[in-house]
Formats: sequence, structure tokens, C-alpha cells
Amino acid sequence: MEFLSELHPRIVHFPVALFIIYFFLETFGIIFRKDYMLKAAYLILIAGVFTALLAVLTGNQAHIATKLIINNKSDLNDLIELHENYATITVWYFSAVLIFRTYLMVKKKFWESITAVNGKLKYLFVVLGLIGCYLIYVTGIHGGDLVFKHGIGTQLFGK
Repeated sequence: MEFLSELHPRIVHFPVALFIIYFFLETFGIIFRKDYMLKAAYLILIAGVFTALLAVLTGNQAHIATKLIINNKSDLNDLIELHENYATITVWYFSAVLIFRTYLMVKKKFWESITAVNGKLKYLFVVLGLIGCYLIYVTGIHGGDLVFKHGIGTQLFGK
């Protein structure tokens, strides 16, 4: 399963991009009341959650592989744990947004809220997407520190 840890740096960029695209499609779809943008946003959200699960799976494998090399250096292990915690929170967060949006779509309340001029529920998804983008940012900051400050995941790590 060590090959999964090597895939983490490649896979992790997919959910980052998909979740940010989701936010923009959702926001513009709500503002301009474009049905095709909202449907695309929903599909992108599904793909983002799926790829985020893959990123967490490969990240967990990378963490296991890294533990063998770092020999429990507490500061480095704490940074890895922090990155892992934020990544897990981000996946759960976007999964909850997906479940909530699916529920509203099944109950036919999502489209009604979007088309209603006074519907306030539609703006909730803009706020939820913005919060999700912040979670992605914080997760990426900690992941970037692991790579660029400590060399984890590079060929220089462990030498």
C-alpha cells in the first residue's frame, strides 16, 4: 500500500480545484439564476467529495510511511496531525454540504429557493462554500509547510 502514499501529492490537487470550482459555480448560478450552473456545481461537488476521500486515503498512507522515517519527532508529527485533522474536517464538511444539498433537491426546496426572489436559503450555500474554501486554504497551508519547510514527500526527505 506504499504506492498510495506516493499518489497523495498528485491526487490532493483534484479536490482542491473541484471544491473551488464548486464554490464559484454555485455562487454564480445563484446570483445569475442559471440552472445549468447549479447542476454543474452539484456534479462538481460530488466529484470533489469523491476525490477528497481518495486524497485522505492516500494521505493516511503517506502518514504511515512518514512515521517510519521521522522517528516520532514531536514538532513534525504535530504538524502532520494538524494537516490531517484539517483535511478530515474539510472532507466531512463538504460531505455534509453535499448531503444537505441533496436533501433539498430531493424535497424540491433547493430550486424553489433559487428561483424565489426573497429566498434566503440560496445565500446559505454561498456562505457554506466560502467557509469550505477557507478550510481548503488552511489545510493547504499546513500541507505546504510539510513539503516546502520540512521536505516531506520530496526525494530529499529521509536522507
